[in-house]
Amino acid sequence: MPLTDEIAAVHAGQPDPGALVGEFRRTHVLLPTVDDTFLSAELDGIRWLYAFTDEDALSRFALSRGSEPGTEWQYVSVSGARVLDVLIPAIEGPTGVALDAGSEQGALFPPVSGIVPDSAAVDVPAGDMSGTASLRGKAQEWA
Repeated sequence: MPLTDEIAAVHAGQPDPGALVGEFRRTHVLLPTVDDTFLSAELDGIRWLYAFTDEDALSRFALSRGSEPGTEWQYVSVSGARVLDVLIPAIEGPTGVALDAGSEQGALFPPVSGIVPDSAAVDVPAGDMSGTASLRGKAQEWA
């Protein structure tokens, strides 16, 4: 089932967490960038990377944040697996993914084992989960 269908199933009260994470990993998502930095927000000590299923979802988000219609946003397209397995562990501090933020069909992928590598998971007690890099400059590497 496509990622958007898996998310719809979650919102309909019929979640299959394994299928949802699997589809996210197989799907290319759009990560918006500003000044070579991935767009993100912090809430309760967790950094949330914004990711979008398509340009329409990104445009709706941009409009909701006050962008003028037709304004171009820079972004990179990357597989969800690469986001979870490579990017998140490289970011300092706990980091998750906010997919299609601001929409009724959004989903969160928190930094927990089974979603991100144990080295970046907040629910794994052993090991250093601080990462080795910041968001700044990472977007340029992925472009």
